[in-house]
Amino acid sequence: MNSETVSIVIIDDNAGSLELLSTALARDGVQIFTALDPEDGLEVVFREHPQIVLTDLVMPGMTGLEVLERVVEFDPVIDVVLMTAHYTSESAVEAIRKGASDYLNKPVSISALRERVARLVDDARRRQRATDLEHRMLADARFEGMIGNSPAVCEMFSRIRRVAPHYRSVLVTGETGTGKELAARALHNLSPVSRGHFVVLNCSAVVETLFESELFGHVRGSFTGANQDKMGLFEYADKGTIFLDEIGDMPLGTQAKLLRTLQNQEVLRVGSLTARKVDARVIAATHKDLRAAIERKEFREDLYYRLSMVEIHTPALVERKEDLPLLIRFFVEKFSGQFQRDIRGLTQRAMIVLSRHGWPGNIRELENVIGHGSMMTAGTMIDVQDLPEYLRAPRRHGDAHQDLHDTSAAPLAGETFEAHEKHLIEEALGRANGNQSQTARALRIGRDALRYKMRKHGLL
Repeated sequence: MNSETVSIVIIDDNAGSLELLSTALARDGVQIFTALDPEDGLEVVFREHPQIVLTDLVMPGMTGLEVLERVVEFDPVIDVVLMTAHYTSESAVEAIRKGASDYLNKPVSISALRERVARLVDDARRRQRATDLEHRMLADARFEGMIGNSPAVCEMFSRIRRVAPHYRSVLVTGETGTGKELAARALHNLSPVSRGHFVVLNCSAVVETLFESELFGHVRGSFTGANQDKMGLFEYADKGTIFLDEIGDMPLGTQAKLLRTLQNQEVLRVGSLTARKVDARVIAATHKDLRAAIERKEFREDLYYRLSMVEIHTPALVERKEDLPLLIRFFVEKFSGQFQRDIRGLTQRAMIVLSRHGWPGNIRELENVIGHGSMMTAGTMIDVQDLPEYLRAPRRHGDAHQDLHDTSAAPLAGETFEAHEKHLIEEALGRANGNQSQTARALRIGRDALRYKMRKHGLL
């Protein structure tokens, strides 16, 4: 099926109504499936994965509300329109609360139905194009295992390309979870020693008394338990690269010996009198402020300057929020394959929740969130209820109720009314964790009006 083709499933136990609706909605680029029985209709939905479902409310065996629940559980992105000749305000409210996109009275006005469905078709095509674009952008935004095309990340990629052919030592800085090891691996992979070993030592995980043995090796009998000669990581990394993660946690005594190794390009095994030549490139990484550590006498200034001839910064996720959709797409594809599930992405309301989060754990936190959502979702889309509890908790600051036309909610300096309106809608959506019914109530407008404004501002 063409990527621009939109599928509609119509479920109605009245054959005449079914024929009328399918004829009225027929148009180029729209594929229509029909079912007289709701169970059969759901089978079509699960098989064809349509973008739109129209269902009668009152049917034998299963109500339209039950169909709605099953469809939303399968994929909350599917637009479900309920139709009924037995309208009550209670059923309309219940339908909206459960996620219906629209609620129509029978006999349905064909012109009104065509207009509303055409709007849903356009929305579905826009989502398809956005997904296709994300796939293409993701392919273009890959660099040595890293993802991004924001200015901060492009600058990092550029520095890595320029430095990789020439470096002897590099300092990689950045918050925890920003991908410092990935940056180090990219430097190694693009360097002349890419065929050599890439050796990793996490300095924060090594017992202080074993640091020298780990880095430089030891000879038999040099200390209790040294039953045989051991090669250190520097020797193993000869003609390759050694990555010293969290260098700020290295003891001062070991720092002095590391400096000597960098200066002389030789190691002295613990207990040995003979130095051994090594030719290993060194990449150190830290989330700490080493200059402040120098002031506190916790890090050697001469070692700092030896390591930081070139410094590469891995930006925090908050510095590269433009990359959030690409990173989410990347992790969705990763976990979809890992869990062998057809996970297609996140719902708009889930994306709003994630876009408003501060991401103190950076990319590592984002990976855990998408992994959690990929395991928890029952359908093909990760929704708000699939996210970890701490992201689903309601926001506690501020009043959730805000009238769009309340003059006390004044625009920011230089902000147009359109921008202010979008800002208020985004605020309300965030406070309601993406729930459109709660958002509409908070803004004191109807749900149809909210969806119109969300489409106008590109939020739907």
